[in-house]
Amino acid sequence: MSDAAPIEHPAGLTGGDFADAAGAAEPLRLFAAWFAEAKRSEPVNPEAMTLATVDGEGMPNARMVLLKGFDEGGFVFYTNLGSVKGRELAGAPKAALTFYWKSLQRQVRLRGSVEPVAAAEADDYFASRSRMAQIGAWASKQSAPLESRMAFEKAVAVYTAKFGVGPVPRPPHWSGFRVIPKAIEFWQERPFRLHDRVVFTRSAPEAPWHKTRLYP
Repeated sequence: MSDAAPIEHPAGLTGGDFADAAGAAEPLRLFAAWFAEAKRSEPVNPEAMTLATVDGEGMPNARMVLLKGFDEGGFVFYTNLGSVKGRELAGAPKAALTFYWKSLQRQVRLRGSVEPVAAAEADDYFASRSRMAQIGAWASKQSAPLESRMAFEKAVAVYTAKFGVGPVPRPPHWSGFRVIPKAIEFWQERPFRLHDRVVFTRSAPEAPWHKTRLYP
């Protein structure tokens, strides 16, 4: 919306405050409600999120990954443990996530510590993937230099033949991480950049959440 546009509906600046709605006192319930709406309205990958990590020199890295589950324990995604993000998280187990749902004009940011998921949890999720995605997890040396597309396709063919019959086991280098948030911020676009921002913080995973409204 243009900053120069006339204010024709001032009431729209104050009505429908999500921060005071039922369920807004607890961030995971609020996230679940927003995520459910995003799955109905966002045309492509509502589960897409930016994952930010840092390397050994403190240089940040950010990339898009897919949320594969969330609950009271945290927000889960999966990757090759030898990838850049896998190595960075092993060295500095903290991360930030950002969701942006353009169709809803909403953003959620969170940050916190990171821990590996249990092996059984990774096994269960890996088993739910398509067979070709499972083969790809074996064939890809994620983030390593690749001499040509043909070399990758050859590796895919090799593992397709190797696992021609029966289930594909989870590679030892492929698993998941859980981001355990200590801060979750909800942002709702409003006219004239007078947005709503509410952040929930806690001192530890077992501690209660505290809600604070922020200036946009």
